[in-house]
Amino acid sequence: MSRPHGAARRRFLRASALLLAPTALAGCSGELQSFKTWRYAREAVLELLFGDPRLHGNAQWNLVQMLQHTAQSIEFSVRGFPELKPAWFRATAGAVAWSWFNARGAMSHSLDEPIPGAAALDPALALKTAVQRLLDAMEAFSGHQGAYAPHFAYGELTRAQYERAHLMHLANHWQQLKPPA
Repeated sequence: MSRPHGAARRRFLRASALLLAPTALAGCSGELQSFKTWRYAREAVLELLFGDPRLHGNAQWNLVQMLQHTAQSIEFSVRGFPELKPAWFRATAGAVAWSWFNARGAMSHSLDEPIPGAAALDPALALKTAVQRLLDAMEAFSGHQGAYAPHFAYGELTRAQYERAHLMHLANHWQQLKPPA
């Protein structure tokens, strides 16, 4: 008797997630374009040391905070996120969001929303230090041999899925950069 009820509940949660996903994901952007591979992403990060990138729009974070945030995401995929969304969320809305982003090859999230439970971002950190942290995080991810930690919202991801998620995350944040005027 509990089995059909459990199955009905799972169907309801999946359907709810599917109904909510288009609203939550309406502003999806940040396609992979120049972030098609890990190598290209590393090169883009390094280029920040030699250019004059500026954030545009209503960004609440400066460049070094953005770099710290993206580094945190990669670091947490290896060592574990400080807080996870509830299991039911990761199995429904989170899984739907990941599927949507993965299928599109693009993701979008609030570009000034911290990772739940993550340390505060230092707005005064030197650019060189922030770039190095992100490069170190990318290197640690590349060299990691074990299982990856569950994503705080998407749940369990394979190495390839995580790499794709990180590339889309970087591309999403890179939309905030504009060349000097």
